[in-house]
Amino acid sequence: MNKFIKALISGLVLAVVAAPVGGHAHPKGLYDSQEQAEQRAKELGCEGTHRNSGKWKPCSNEAALHQHLRHH
Repeated sequence: MNKFIKALISGLVLAVVAAPVGGHAHPKGLYDSQEQAEQRAKELGCEGTHRNSGKWKPCSNEAALHQHLRHH
């Protein structure tokens, strides 16, 4: 596969993964507001929030988020 096709496929995969779900978050847990991330943290059973790429994520850090996501 040439470099252009690989880059195109990678870009499409990234776009699908980062696409909003319900207009507020994507499957990895990025939220527009800290309050939304706090609500999701409560649902997951973790505490706190953290910033990522200008958005908010539930749980105090990435490791805690991934640990809690594995159980839900």
